[in-house]
Amino acid sequence: MPMRHAIAETPSSDTPEETASRIELWPGGIAPGSERVAVEQRIVERSDDPALPDRVVTGVTRPYMVVHRPAKPNGAALLVMPGGAYRRIVLDKEGSALVPVFAGQMGYTVFVLRYRLPGEGHDAARDVPLADAQRAMRLIRARASEWGIDPARVAAMGFSAGGHVAASLGTRYDDAVHGPEDPIDALPARPDALLLMYPVIDMGAYAHPLSREKLLGPTPSPADMEAYSLQNRVRAGMPPTFVLHAGDDASVSIDNSLVFVDALRRAGVPHEFHAYAEGGHGFGVRDIGGLSLVLWPTMADAWMRAQWREVPGDAE
Repeated sequence: MPMRHAIAETPSSDTPEETASRIELWPGGIAPGSERVAVEQRIVERSDDPALPDRVVTGVTRPYMVVHRPAKPNGAALLVMPGGAYRRIVLDKEGSALVPVFAGQMGYTVFVLRYRLPGEGHDAARDVPLADAQRAMRLIRARASEWGIDPARVAAMGFSAGGHVAASLGTRYDDAVHGPEDPIDALPARPDALLLMYPVIDMGAYAHPLSREKLLGPTPSPADMEAYSLQNRVRAGMPPTFVLHAGDDASVSIDNSLVFVDALRRAGVPHEFHAYAEGGHGFGVRDIGGLSLVLWPTMADAWMRAQWREVPGDAE
């Protein structure tokens, strides 16, 4: 695996290109339930290699997407929810690093979501990441013609704790976790496809302890752990799902994906599961040289195209 370049965190920001393509989710900017939150958004850089940036963001009260538009769009969109153990959001390894492949080579319009974190004082804190993901999906559909997107080909992709956000969206897309703000909130929030990369799923025996603590607090009740263990939310009619995990993941056990895939099978949800012997955790599209994992973006693209082969207007 490539050597990681890490130094003490230094102040950073969105790039000028990201700032220019920033789409705030909520009317007025500040999200509902975050009006009294005192934290300020902060982006820091954790890498000393300009070629491999590794920024993280905290303190989000004005959630937003950064849209990356391809030179040759394929008409489909990808809403990306990076991970960060629900204590921060990783902007590059599981966000901007995807753009050359998924936008540049494959033609997806890529939206990278900066969602609110549950441990920062928001009202109904456990559901604010889901509320932001629902709103993002609806906003993409509301403005689909502006971006040249087919509103029936919008996938959600999540990594690690962002996989928990994405899986929440894929299973709880019609949960009313906030009141309607405007007509956009009447649009469907169900993704047309769901892709989960080494996801946090379980809040019980297989939980990632830090993600669970940040989401549910230090002493969650059995009922809360059951409710936020997303294998318990799987149901018929949810989006077809692509799941990927490495067996040697020492941070988020592959059992998270296994219990979710078993629930998908029992519910009759179309799905595809890729389990790798090597890869560890947090590899994104960078730390995969020399491993069979290098093929995962190509497989994900082929899988998404297969889901949409009957959609009118598909170029395939």
